Amino acid sequence: MSLFSPSKEDVREFFCHAWLKQQASGVLTPLESIAARWIVEHPEYHVILNQIEAAKEADFSVENGQTNPFLHLSMHMSLSEQVQINQPVGIRSISQQLTLRFDSEHSAQHAMMECLAQVLWQAQQQGTAPDMDLYLESLNRLI
Repeated sequence: MSLFSPSKEDVREFFCHAWLKQQASGVLTPLESIAARWIVEHPEYHVILNQIEAAKEADFSVENGQTNPFLHLSMHMSLSEQVQINQPVGIRSISQQLTLRFDSEHSAQHAMMECLAQVLWQAQQQGTAPDMDLYLESLNRLI
């Protein structure tokens, strides 16, 4: 597995293994600990995460009204890392304010996720790097 460009299967295996280790009270890496923390918050994903081979093959299509649990968990992890290192600068404060507003870090991250998804979608459509100023602006509008 490449750290910087994991395949779809690599990502799915990572989350499944982190969840299996969590359930077995195994020793988790720091990254697996973050993943397991968010998996615990999403019991609706536990069934698929318990079935590694099925998870690797599953098709989560928007057309069928399905949320891709691996994309969703990856976004939680991305936001957690952004907040931890405060990049873009100011996101930690925004996260703290939103956590207070929503009375839940989980709910705050779900709101923030919409902003992240929008800026990533725009960058993909335009073939550019994500616009961090636009990202921070949209996050600040949530406060």
